[in-house]
Amino acid sequence: MIDTSKPIAQSASSVRAQPGLKHSLHRYRFLLLALLVVCVLPLTLRSGSLATEVLVFALAALGCNLLLGYTGLLSFGQGIFFGLGSYCAGLVLTRTALPVPAALFAAAIIGAAAAALVGWFSIRQRGTYFVMLTLAFGQLFYFLAYTTPDLTGGDNGLLDIPRPALGLFGKTIVPLTSPWQYYGFVAVLFLVVFWLLMRVSHSVFGRTLLAIRDNEARAAAVGYDVKRFKLMAFVISGAVTGLAGALHALMTGIAPLSNIDYHTSEMILVMTVIGGTGNLFASVLGAAFYVLFADWLSTLWPRWLLLLGIVLIAVSLFMQRGLWGLGERIWQSLRRRSSTDAGNGADNDADKEPI
Repeated sequence: MIDTSKPIAQSASSVRAQPGLKHSLHRYRFLLLALLVVCVLPLTLRSGSLATEVLVFALAALGCNLLLGYTGLLSFGQGIFFGLGSYCAGLVLTRTALPVPAALFAAAIIGAAAAALVGWFSIRQRGTYFVMLTLAFGQLFYFLAYTTPDLTGGDNGLLDIPRPALGLFGKTIVPLTSPWQYYGFVAVLFLVVFWLLMRVSHSVFGRTLLAIRDNEARAAAVGYDVKRFKLMAFVISGAVTGLAGALHALMTGIAPLSNIDYHTSEMILVMTVIGGTGNLFASVLGAAFYVLFADWLSTLWPRWLLLLGIVLIAVSLFMQRGLWGLGERIWQSLRRRSSTDAGNGADNDADKEPI
């Protein structure tokens, strides 16, 4: 008698494994795309500093997208957290003997604390008044940094920020001397933060933020503490943006006053809008497009900001969902065309069958 139970069991298990694999790929597709970006940048760019800058501003855009895309808060205060993160990391590394992880952790804490302060006042208003409050806080922190040169360096900024290697018990484990070595360190941090924010966006907390964005009055009527959720989103965004500012200071070796200027808030916001709101990977696309496109335009024309402004006008008029929305439309159009071609091919085969 032939035993056919094992082949049947094996085929059944393989059938069960395929949907499981497909589900895992679908669930972690954005993390895989982020990993693809991290791997492609060293292969396509000659400058390790430029590749690092893409990931640093991608982190800042991720924090902004959590506010704008998931909570519906248009904030011009992101430069506050970015600049404070730069100053905090610079002060820790220049005035203490603490290692790089401690400086980055302190920068994230300072960014979260500043975001809690700014958010506590700002979320009490809506619309235009909310935007004006965040812009006013941005100007306030800028002039505080400008008028305290003993702490921030004033107009010159903090200079000669070191980038010590990662070590343990006096032994170097990860050197950060060259630009590409530092890129590898930033890439690991970027992927960890991206994964954590993906967990946040897919959690109950993230779904609640979407409900507040879509209909704040209804979310409050259901029983959610809207202000508390907005403040928590502010704190998370501030921590991520502060970390990005610290990484930028370590990359350049300085913490300039421009990092805390409202122009930095504007730049981070533009990156988020270009990529597309409501999708975390879109922020990575927006940051990469802005940094790389600006670098390319600056080599063509000294007044490259004029050309960048024209691109932003085109995005506002014709790509209101950003680069990610444009990619989705192209993908859906290709799928419809392929399904139409397949249907026409099947009809032609049916017509050719003999009666």
